Amino acid sequence: MEANIMNSLLHATLAAVLVMAATSATAADSGNPDRGATLAAQGDGSGAPCTACHGADGAGNNAGGFPRLAGMDADYLFKQMADMNAGQRTSPVMQPNIDNFDEQQLRDLAAYYADMPVPETSTDTSVDASVMAMGSKLVNEGDWDNYVPPCSTCHGPGNQGVGHVFPALAGQHPNYIRSQLQAWQNNQRNNDPNQLMTAIAERLSQEQIDAVAAYLGSQNATKQ
Repeated sequence: MEANIMNSLLHATLAAVLVMAATSATAADSGNPDRGATLAAQGDGSGAPCTACHGADGAGNNAGGFPRLAGMDADYLFKQMADMNAGQRTSPVMQPNIDNFDEQQLRDLAAYYADMPVPETSTDTSVDASVMAMGSKLVNEGDWDNYVPPCSTCHGPGNQGVGHVFPALAGQHPNYIRSQLQAWQNNQRNNDPNQLMTAIAERLSQEQIDAVAAYLGSQNATKQ
C-alpha cells in the first residue's frame, strides 16, 4: 500500500510541476543578468558578496559545502532565495547575506547565475568503486523494496533538472547534496512540493546518502 501511495504522490507532484511550468512567468524573463553580476560582486550591503562563497564562475566549493549555481534554472534559484528570505527555507549562512535584496534584485541574481556556463565536473577518484556502484543503483534504479524511487523520476533524464521545482543534481557538489539530504531527513528543510524529499530522505541510510552524493557529484552537468 505504501508503494502505491508513493507512486500516487510522485504522479501528483509531477502533474503539479507541469501546471506551474505552464502558468508561471520565469525569472529569466524578468531578471537582468548584467544587474545580477553587479549584485553578486558587491553583496546586499550588509553581508558577504555571492562570489565569496560561490566563486566568480558560480562553481561553488565542495569543501565548504557551497553549491554550484552556474547554469541552474533561474526560477529555481529565485525560489530558493525568496524562500530563505521568507523563512520557508532555513539557511544560517545564506539568509544573512541576501536579506537586504528585494524581489527584483533576487531575480537579477538568479538570471545572472542561470546565464553562466556550467563548470567542468571534478570527480573524486578516492571514492571506492563499491560506493559509486551503490550510488548509481539508487540514482538510476531506486530501491523500490524500501519505497525509494530513482532520482531521475523527478529530476529528469541524467538528473539534469526539470523546470523550477526539481533542480539539476548532476555535477552538484557531493558535500552540498549530502547536507541537503540530511536536512530533509532531519526535517530541517521542507520547502519542496508535498514534502516529497522528506519522505524519500528519511528512508535512506547514511551510507546510501554518501553513495548518492558521490555518484551525482561525479556526473557531468548541463545548463538547465
